[in-house]
Amino acid sequence: MFSTGFSAKEEPGALEIMMARQARHLAIPLSQRSATNPIPASPAILQEAMQHFADHCATCHANDGSGKTAIGKNVYPKAPDLRLADTQSLSDGELFFVIHNGVRFTGMPAWGKGKPEEDQDSWKLVHFIRHLPTITADELEEMKRYNPKTEREREEEAAFKRFLGGEDVAPPAPAHHH
Repeated sequence: MFSTGFSAKEEPGALEIMMARQARHLAIPLSQRSATNPIPASPAILQEAMQHFADHCATCHANDGSGKTAIGKNVYPKAPDLRLADTQSLSDGELFFVIHNGVRFTGMPAWGKGKPEEDQDSWKLVHFIRHLPTITADELEEMKRYNPKTEREREEEAAFKRFLGGEDVAPPAPAHHH
C-alpha cells in the first residue's frame, strides 16, 4: 500500500475483502439479520421493484446487477455483482439493512426513508435482488425505459421526435467528455 497508495482503481486483496465483509456483518444488528421480508412476492411487486432498481440502483449496479457501469467499476470497493453468492447468500434482513442504511466507507448510500418498519421500497428491492440471477433479456430491455437519462439524451430524444414530426432539426452540438 505504501508503494501504490489507496487507489480506487486497485482490486482489494483477499484479506481486505474478508475484513470488509466481517465489518459489514458485525455492523448489521442480529435482529435485523434474522428479519424476514414482510412484503409478499408477486409479479406486481417484482415489476415495481424492477422499475425502482432501474431508476435508482442501476447507475452503479447495472440493470443486470453485475456492477459493470462507469460508476460501479470505479468506486472502491467496486459495486458487487448482486447475482453472485456473496450477495445472494445474505439474508433478506441483511440485504434490507444494506439498502436502507447504506454501508460506511463504501459507495453504498443509505436509501431508506423514515423508520425501517415503514420502508416498503427497500423490502421490495430485496425481492428484485433475489430475482437478478434469473432476469430475462426482455426484462433487461424493459428496464432501459426506466434508467435515468442525461440532459443531452433528453435533448436528443426531443430533437428526434421533432424531426419525425416534420420539423427541420439541426443536429445537437458534440458532447464534451471528461
